[in-house]
Amino acid sequence: MTKHLLPIAILFLSWISADACTNFLITKGASADHHNYIFYSNDGAYAPSFPVHPAGSYKNCDSIRIFSYPNQKEGYIPRAKHEYHTIGYHINEFNVSIGETTFGGREELHNTDEFLEYWHLMELGLQRSKTAREMIDVIAELVQEYGYGSPGESFSIADPDEIWLMEMVGKGIDTKGAVWAAVRIPDGYISAHANHARIGEIEMDNPDNYRYSPDVIDFAIEKGYYHPESGKAFSFCDTYDPVTPAKLRYTEMRVWDFFRRTAPSQNISTDYARGVEGAERMPLWIKPDEKLSFETIIALTRSHYDGTLWDMEKGLKAGPHGNPNRSRPLTFEVDGMEASWERPISTPLTAYAFVAELKTNKKKEANSVLWLGLDNTYTNIYMPFNACVSQIPQSYNNTKYDAFSWNSMWWVFNFVGNYINLRYSDMIQDVKTKQASIQKDIIADFRALEESTQSINKKKRSDEYTQFSEDQSEQLLQNWTQLSNFLITKYNDGMVRDEKMRTKTVGYSDDFYRKAIEDDKERILPVWQESKENKEPRNY
Repeated sequence: MTKHLLPIAILFLSWISADACTNFLITKGASADHHNYIFYSNDGAYAPSFPVHPAGSYKNCDSIRIFSYPNQKEGYIPRAKHEYHTIGYHINEFNVSIGETTFGGREELHNTDEFLEYWHLMELGLQRSKTAREMIDVIAELVQEYGYGSPGESFSIADPDEIWLMEMVGKGIDTKGAVWAAVRIPDGYISAHANHARIGEIEMDNPDNYRYSPDVIDFAIEKGYYHPESGKAFSFCDTYDPVTPAKLRYTEMRVWDFFRRTAPSQNISTDYARGVEGAERMPLWIKPDEKLSFETIIALTRSHYDGTLWDMEKGLKAGPHGNPNRSRPLTFEVDGMEASWERPISTPLTAYAFVAELKTNKKKEANSVLWLGLDNTYTNIYMPFNACVSQIPQSYNNTKYDAFSWNSMWWVFNFVGNYINLRYSDMIQDVKTKQASIQKDIIADFRALEESTQSINKKKRSDEYTQFSEDQSEQLLQNWTQLSNFLITKYNDGMVRDEKMRTKTVGYSDDFYRKAIEDDKERILPVWQESKENKEPRNY
């Protein structure tokens, strides 16, 4: 029997979203409830899907057909004798979860002749691994045996006990396999990565905390990327993912943003992230000032560099209504000058994001949760899916990128995310109020369900959690559709309705009016008589 790995929707989404994601890694010693967490945002212009892969046993003759759309290559690998229950390619029944960000690295190391892509490794790894360490082994063995067809990739890999960062890059055309390194994030610390390799020096004689391909240094020497005679210690990120100022601003600023909000006392410099030549890299991990609650972790996924020099809701670039959303491309050239917009954690092009809460129950059974949100993290709602659910609600899977539907959770959240751009500073207040209320209720209801299902059998737990997800998702779809209708009614034709739905003219801020006059002095009306006001005769 041959299995086609991954539905076309998943393959397609991965193909067009290769270069824009953000991950946080939060160890149990750094979290208030003593659970490991991964945050992952997958950013790209596509509509995602979340198939559930049921556990199953297979014969030795069974195989999997794998196709790479970017490389237009296909291949076959044997199926595992037993495959585990998974949700999408992000969590499995043994509480193992994985996220990723693409760092690209040296272009000449991207082997486009291979069929095995990073998202294949993620799904196969989950189907074959019971721990984070085991998943690192599975991924390493797969690329050694079958090759690696993606650019450089960073993986967040975690279970309830450990969190690892694994980074991998190919060996170029005509050379099978990859070089890679993995490091365990020390308990009590947090880390992050955002489209740039972050593993520096490797402690070669510390197998409990560092792992790597046998040729990770020799290959760099062979290619001329690293010269031992220089006296410098080998650094994975410096060797395999050299940077430019543009890349640093695009990537490391998101890491800095996470660090500055979790450990303000450390006053971590922005020099490296802003592209100051010769600046020291930021640490791979830090200890937060306070242990992070689940609600705090959710809040950390929502940022436009708020309150900093780079606050995207401030200044001329935010327009008259403080809009932080920038149209792509983020780098541009004008009048011979190269420049860029900021790249925040929260972006309209997020297809989906999740917070993986990794834990076991009293029976040591799967009890981890994939808190899944669609569209921009700034305006999304995280819906909990226990790792044991038998299916994901249809509203999360019936999305077509080329056909809007009010029955699609992704489209409804996209509608709100796009409509608020018309008058962002006002509408975002309505959205955040609704978001906070709904999110609080979902968390409370789910925690109550967790408490009540601690002692029931595995099948009943699966049924209970699956039904909860169905009911809550249906209610969320209705609530966000109602919010859409409310926003259309309240904010229409440049007018704003008050609490009694009476139409009011609100206009713009004084700061914007000043900028408008400064830009065009002809805006200033002539004055005939000091005692008479110069006002329009009608409100329309």
